[in-house]
Amino acid sequence: MTKKEKALFIVKELERLYPETPVPLDHKDPYTLLIAVLLSAQCTDERVNKVTPALFLLADNPFDMSKQSVDDIRSIIRPCGLSPRKSKAIFDLSQILVEKYNGVVPQELELLEELPGVGHKTASVVVAQAFGIPAFPVDTHIHRLLTRWGITSGKNVIQTEKDAKRVFNKNLWNKLHLQIIFYGREYSPARSPKYQKDYITREIGTKKAIKELKLN
Repeated sequence: MTKKEKALFIVKELERLYPETPVPLDHKDPYTLLIAVLLSAQCTDERVNKVTPALFLLADNPFDMSKQSVDDIRSIIRPCGLSPRKSKAIFDLSQILVEKYNGVVPQELELLEELPGVGHKTASVVVAQAFGIPAFPVDTHIHRLLTRWGITSGKNVIQTEKDAKRVFNKNLWNKLHLQIIFYGREYSPARSPKYQKDYITREIGTKKAIKELKLN
C-alpha cells in the first residue's frame, strides 16, 4: 500500500470514528486557548482543564494577567508541572501582548513563536484551532502513530510534520491532527497498544509496528 493509499484509509476511518472534533482544552478565545496549550506541555488535557478555571477567574485576558504576580500564577498552575517556567512565560507573554499587540493574540505562526514559552507546536495549535488557519501540530501521539503507519520515518517531529503535510490534503489538517490524537488515546496508547484494538496499525502499519503490536 502506498503512502497516498494509506492516507485515504486513515482519513476514511478517522472520519467514521470521529466526525466531530471538539478542542480538548477548555477555552473561550485565542488568548485562553494559548494559555491552555502552553500549560499542556508535559501535562494531560484533563489536568489543564481542572486548573484553568481558577487561573481564568484570576485573569482571563492579557491586560489582567500582566497585573498579577508570577507567584500567584504559579500557585494556581502548580499541578500542571514546570510551574516556575510556565508561570513566568504566562506573565511575560501577557505583557508582550499588551505592549506590542494591544492585547490581541497574533494570527501569524512566526509571531506566536516569538512569545515566551510558545514553541512551534503550541503556535500551530493556536493558529489551527483559534483562527482556522491550516496547520499540522505534531504531538507524541501523532508522531508515534504516523511512524507506526509508515507515513513518516519517525526521525523527529519536524520530519513527521513535513511528511504529514505532504501526504494529507491541506483542508484536512486541522481536523485530522485531532482525530489522530483521539485515536491514539482510545485505540493505540503508547504504553500498552493492543493488536486486536489498534486495527489501523493492524491494517496499514509497518512490519516492525505490527510485530511490536503482536507482542503486547
